[in-house]
Amino acid sequence: MKKYSLITIMLLAFSSFSHADGFTLESPDVQGQLTNDQVFNGFGCNGKNISPRLTWKNVPKGTKSIAITLFDADAPTGSGFWHWLIFDIPADVTSLKTNAGNLSASIAPKGSVQSTTSFGTVGFGGSCPPKGHGPHQYTFTAFALDVKTLGLSQNTTPAMVGFNLSFHTLAKASVVLYNQR
Repeated sequence: MKKYSLITIMLLAFSSFSHADGFTLESPDVQGQLTNDQVFNGFGCNGKNISPRLTWKNVPKGTKSIAITLFDADAPTGSGFWHWLIFDIPADVTSLKTNAGNLSASIAPKGSVQSTTSFGTVGFGGSCPPKGHGPHQYTFTAFALDVKTLGLSQNTTPAMVGFNLSFHTLAKASVVLYNQR
C-alpha cells in the first residue's frame, strides 16, 4: 500500500473544498427568528405562509443550477420535516423573491421546480411546530449543483430530491432560523 505524507493528504482535502470558498446564503427578510410571515396557515397555525427573500453569492465554478430546501430536523417525526424544496434554478439567478414559494404568485425563477413537501403540498410550507415542543431549527440550504436540471417533477418526494441533490452538490450554504409555539 502506497504511503502518503500528512501534507499531501491535507492538500488533497483542502483542494476538494477550496472551490466553495465564500459561498453564502442570506435572507434580508429575517434574521434569527422566523416571523408570522413565514408561519404556515393550517395544522393549527395562523401564519401568512410567505417564503422569505433569499440571496446567495460566490457560487463555485462549474455551478449549473441552484436548489433551495427548508428542513426542520426538530420535528417529532423521527425523520424531520421538509417545508420547501425548489430546484432547477438557473445558475445565473442569485436570489429568490419574497413569496417565491407561492405557486399562484408565479414569481419563482423560470424553469425552477417546486416539489412536494412533508405537508403533502407543493411550494413553500411555513413553520408550524407543535405547541409546547420548544424551539425548532429551520434550516434553509442553498445547493450549488453540477447539473442544469435534476430531471425531477413537482410530485417528487423530499427523500428523492435529497437523494439526487447528494450526487450533484458542489457546495452548500445554510441559514438557520428558529420558531416555537
